[in-house]
Amino acid sequence: MKLNSEKFIVKSGNKIKLKDFDTKFTAGLDKKQGKNELARNIEELSLFQEKFWADNRYSLLIILQAPDTAGKDGVIRHVMTGLNPQSCRVHCYKAPSKEELDHDYLWRHYKDLPERGMIEIFNRSHYENVLATKVNPQFLMSENIPGLDKPEKADKKFWNERYEQINNFEKHIYQNGTHILKFFLNLSKDEQKDRLLARLNEKEKNWKFSSDDLIARAQWDKYQDAYEEMLEKTSTDYAPWYVIPADKKFFARVAIGEIIVDTLKKLDLRYPSGETPEQLAKAKEILLSEKE
Repeated sequence: MKLNSEKFIVKSGNKIKLKDFDTKFTAGLDKKQGKNELARNIEELSLFQEKFWADNRYSLLIILQAPDTAGKDGVIRHVMTGLNPQSCRVHCYKAPSKEELDHDYLWRHYKDLPERGMIEIFNRSHYENVLATKVNPQFLMSENIPGLDKPEKADKKFWNERYEQINNFEKHIYQNGTHILKFFLNLSKDEQKDRLLARLNEKEKNWKFSSDDLIARAQWDKYQDAYEEMLEKTSTDYAPWYVIPADKKFFARVAIGEIIVDTLKKLDLRYPSGETPEQLAKAKEILLSEKE
């Protein structure tokens, strides 16, 4: 089944409301069909990854942002299961360290960017700097930004400058060969509640629960506003945002897998020429002439 990925793209400059996006959308797929589609995507992705690595002209940055429990880890575990770990890495960003806070907020992400032939996955990303910090501007105080000595000074101009900085950062790496796929896993508040309760009710899932999840949930509306502004201000032609329905985990994995495969298909990937036909023929001759 071919999905219409255009359905999920946030068009550059468009105003959006997340409530207008159906979090339960599955394109008519059931779980069994989704499993089959995912298997097909995994197989294709594995084949394209080898050529992507050998081609060595491009790199791919995959960004996953979402509310807690939306399924980022599951996407990585299932969609990327067939990839060769030699040419794929995952970075899961937590609160910045002292060293990281002594640099600008993009520094720790810039040094983790993929080299040519590599696929890099950011589980959370530089976008936390217009999400968590926007909802909780007191976090900015640890950044020691000149002129920003009070959270209240982070005004509209400040945030617009951050969106512009992020867009410029992504434009720069895109122009130098890094393709960027940004996925926002759009989860409903009711589904998040069910998943949090499952973490509390199932002993083997207790380790996944954090009291911080409830703090962020209490700020749900503020985060929704921050997500919407982030999507509106930073979805560009060179680095678009995809809003992926996430209430049904199987569908989110299918949609993301297909978009990644379609992106690689469009790159006109090719294996390097390597040795000349004459050199290959000579090597074959030498090997065949060896005595047993």
